[in-house]
Formats: sequence, structure tokens, C-alpha cells
Amino acid sequence: MPDSKKPQHERFVSQLTRGTIALILAGGRGSRLHQMTDWRAKPAVPFGGKFRIIDFPLSNCINSGIRKIGILTQYKADPLIKHIQQGWGFLRGEFGEFVNLMPAQQTAQGGGWYEGTADAIYQSIDMLRSNSSEHILILAGDHIYKMDYGAMLADHVDKGADLTIGCLEVSLDEAKEFGVMHVNKNRQVQEFVEKPANPPSIPGRSDVALASMGIYVFNTEFLIEQLIKDAETAGSTRDFGHDIIPSVIDEYIVNAYPFLNLQGEQSYWRDVGTLDAYWSANMELIGVNPDLNLYDKTWPIWTYQAQNPPAKFVFDDHDRRGQAIDSMVSGGCIISGATVKHSLVFSDVRVNSHSVVKDSVILPEAIIGRNCRITKAIIEKGCNIPEGTVIGEDRAEDEKRFNVSDKGVVLVTPEMLGQHRHLIVK
Repeated sequence: MPDSKKPQHERFVSQLTRGTIALILAGGRGSRLHQMTDWRAKPAVPFGGKFRIIDFPLSNCINSGIRKIGILTQYKADPLIKHIQQGWGFLRGEFGEFVNLMPAQQTAQGGGWYEGTADAIYQSIDMLRSNSSEHILILAGDHIYKMDYGAMLADHVDKGADLTIGCLEVSLDEAKEFGVMHVNKNRQVQEFVEKPANPPSIPGRSDVALASMGIYVFNTEFLIEQLIKDAETAGSTRDFGHDIIPSVIDEYIVNAYPFLNLQGEQSYWRDVGTLDAYWSANMELIGVNPDLNLYDKTWPIWTYQAQNPPAKFVFDDHDRRGQAIDSMVSGGCIISGATVKHSLVFSDVRVNSHSVVKDSVILPEAIIGRNCRITKAIIEKGCNIPEGTVIGEDRAEDEKRFNVSDKGVVLVTPEMLGQHRHLIVK
């Protein structure tokens, strides 16, 4: 396939990014994360010790030079809204920059909850018309990756495309869970099918398919035309993958943009939509040389940070030593005479004496009591684990109290412990 990473004139790319609006679809629950999304939308789920999932596409926008951003919210939006207001209010309206929260809304013509991804954008069509942007970048708010959208925009213009779709190279077996493209040798999309039983492969590579990342670049006027057409089409599911993309392939130029690194290999991208995937992606960060480099100062991940003190490790007796081994421990934590091994610990966590935490993800403000053993678990925000609790050693016992994934990851929430952090007033 042609190289999608050919050099672009920096001035050309910067003009493209300044003239682009990014719309982030952040209204989904993410039900496969089970109780982790009972009280927050998936994009607001904590990740990586100090971030939220939505910080990754937002940071990609800022690092790419895109500073006109809309965030489309719907399900359980309060934690997401609070996070955006606290951490992403630094853009200056005087310079035409913004991060706007855009909830589902009723209009004079009706409307309400989003019916699909296309309907979510359609509900904001007045904003698209009122801004003089040549291109619209549509992003999912619930994936973990680092991507320069400027290169994708430049490829879109170079190809004279009406629509460009960001793509992953995946095995044919994995492709059955994605929207998949059949492309010609010039990367022009010839067919788009959702979750096909027999995915089409890439030309010249019989073992690999191009799967949609849910990232789209549209020419603005073209997008508006297609949204109106779709809204007037009876029986449409109001979805990009099911409706709009298949309807434009034959008449317009639809370009596939493979998300590759400089070596031509698939770049890092994770859908952390299941408990196992979420746990694994966090565990990867602990590695010596993880595929996702959070220490890269040339492409920082921005977020809201509370003003926490440094992490502290106390006591050094032979049977009561505060220590962390092969782990990441965030600010505000106190590891008091306990051992944390191969784990990721978010901010303001306390692990008390004689406890051992292994292969686990501990979310903010959790307290691990004395003499606990926690293995291969996700401990939700605000949990207070009672003294002497054992988790992750007996699946049958864990299943009586907690949610255990297919691969044995144990999710523990305050509600499962009888600690009702979230109260519903009836």
C-alpha cells in the first residue's frame, strides 16, 4: 500500500489544523465495563494512574494544533463535565479556541437523546454552519492512543477526498468485531461492512484487514449535506458505519488512512472497553519499555491534576516495609508498611500495614486495610477494603461478592462492599 506518512510542509499542516473543528463523541456508557460505568460515561473512566480516557483524544487535538473542540455528552455526564471544566479551560476564546461541552438536546423540530453517531453530529449542525472551518474531524472519546491528526488531514487533502477514515491493520479474525474496508491500491474505499463474517483483506496482504478506528475527516459542506440527507432517510439508524459511509462510497472519494508509525508498523491503539482489556492496558504501562510512552515530552498527555503531595512509603522493619516494586504510584498515596508489586496505583490511595497488592489497578481514594491480599483486581474509586480481606485467590468466593471477568480480573466497587458512595434519592 502507498506510504501514508510522506513528509508534509509544516506550514501547510498547521493551516489545516487551525482550520479544523474536532468533535469528540463522548456520550456512550460502555456497558462492557459493567459497574465501572454505572455512575460515569466510559470516556470519564480513570486510566494510567492520573488520566481519564478522554484526555487522550483531547491531548492529540492540542498536540496536533487543533484548538476548536466540541465534546458531545449524553450518558452520566457529570464526572466528565467536571473533569473538562477543571482541566481543559485553558484555551482562549479571544483567539478562536474552545473546548465546548455539547449535550444531547431538544429543538423546535423535536429531537432528544442521540439516536446514533451521525445523529449526535446532526444535532450540532448549527454549530458546524456558524464556524468557518473547512474540515470536521470526528473522534471517539473512549480509546487510548497517541496520533498526529495533522498528518491525516494532510493525506485527506492530498487525495482530494470527501471523507477519510482512520484505519487499523488487524488480523482477519479480529476484524470480525470492527467496521472493515475493502480498498484499492490507492487506498480508496470500495466497500465498507460492519462486523463481517468474512472480512476483506488488504491488497497484497491476505492475512490483514483495514478496520475503522471511528476517526473521520469530512469536508464540512459535504458532511452537512450527508447529515441532512441521512436525517431525511426513513429507516436509517443514524450511524456513520451503518448508514452514511456505505451510502457515499460509490459516488464520492472515500480515503482510508492507515495509522502506522514511521517504520510502517501498526501504531499503539487500545479499546479498553472490557474489564480484561482495561486491566491489560493499565498493566502494560508498568513495563520497562511500554508501547504507550507516557514519559514522552514531545507528545504530553494533558489532564486535570489535583495538588497532591508526593507519594510516601513508610516503615522499614523486616516484616513491615512500605515498598513498591515494578509499579506506578501516583501523588498523594501512602504505602504504610505494605507491599505493592506490579500494580498501578492512582492518586490518594492508602495501603495499610502487612497488606500485599499484586497485579492490580487501584483507583483514586481507595483504602486497603491491614492484612489484606489483593491480586489481579480493579479496586474502584473510594473503596474501603476491610482489614483481612482476600481478593483474587479463590474465584468461587470472589464471584459471590464481586464481578469476575472471563480472564479472572476481579472488579470491586464500593456498592459491592455495602459502601454506598452514590446515593439515589427516591
